[in-house]
Amino acid sequence: MSEPDGPPAGGAPERAQLAELRSRLKRLREEASANEQKWQRTHERELELLRAETLPELLELLTSGMAASYGLDAVQLVLEDPNHEVQHLLIGGGGRLDEFPRVSFVDTLVGLAPQFGSLRRPWLGLWVRADHDLLFPGQKDLKSIALLPLRRQARTTGALCFGSRDRERFSHRLSADFLQHLASVVAVCLENACNRARVLRSGLADYLTGWHNRRYLQSRLREELARAQRTSACVACLMIDVDNFKELNDSCGHLGGDEALREITQRIESHIRASDTAARFGGDEFALLLPETSLEAAVGLGERIRQAMTVPIDVGGGQKRRITLSIGAAALTPKRADDELKALADRLLAEADAALYRAKGAGRDRVATNPEAAAGR
Repeated sequence: MSEPDGPPAGGAPERAQLAELRSRLKRLREEASANEQKWQRTHERELELLRAETLPELLELLTSGMAASYGLDAVQLVLEDPNHEVQHLLIGGGGRLDEFPRVSFVDTLVGLAPQFGSLRRPWLGLWVRADHDLLFPGQKDLKSIALLPLRRQARTTGALCFGSRDRERFSHRLSADFLQHLASVVAVCLENACNRARVLRSGLADYLTGWHNRRYLQSRLREELARAQRTSACVACLMIDVDNFKELNDSCGHLGGDEALREITQRIESHIRASDTAARFGGDEFALLLPETSLEAAVGLGERIRQAMTVPIDVGGGQKRRITLSIGAAALTPKRADDELKALADRLLAEADAALYRAKGAGRDRVATNPEAAAGR
């Protein structure tokens, strides 16, 4: 007697139960495959983040790169930067703030969204325009979002924010483990990128004021002239000299002179943009590189800086001194035919320096330009 070809036929309930089990097994396999692909994508993305060599490269990966990798409708990186240090590091690394519209720099996360008051782990849920509008500028049709706090040394330093038009994409019922892991990696990568930028800057910075040094300024100037050449923009430069600084050093000592220089640079810094480059050009001489700035605007900035010195400066030992500045301003717009940017950079610095000596020769404590140079352009 032969064996049956298949399992004995059962009743309808048994067949229905078997079909349900098979369907459930299929769904589990599909979910397992989807999760494996998700972790694989996350792993690949993490390796890219860890390999990023510069801060601009990392920010690009964290925004446009994330949106492409995960099929997101919106990505916004928010970084706490109350002292504008990260912004200066970004610019110092060759980036421009307007090149990163998906990166926001804020003094504090509190106030951007209610969740940031006590956010320690990723928050997933529905998009509420009244609560989340500040996180995603210009986005009006999102349905669900994920907020990933970036934490280092027990404090939140920023947030990576994902947005989707799919209402179920970031449901609060979903597991946030892989997002938590991603947030940890992102926080470490940002810290490492900033540290690398600081190390690079330390070799191109003045130890006393924290400003860039002359070598960095000359390199940065060529970069800005190349950019201005492509956009037909004007680049300006201010050369700033502390009037009678030797007398200050002789009467107050070198420590008093150092205190004065620190205070002077802090006052100047309060008047310049994040995109400007400030450098200590010599002992008591400073230079400001001002992208996309006309000569008239540069002179106006010079006057504001000069006026900022009207309040006496504490030079130690209970002494206060009224310090004045002589400032020379110059500007030029590179032509498309200019192919020697180093010579152009030297020319701009020389014109600003000539204007500075014109200011000193006219009695100090003033802003001057170089009419001969302007007439020659």
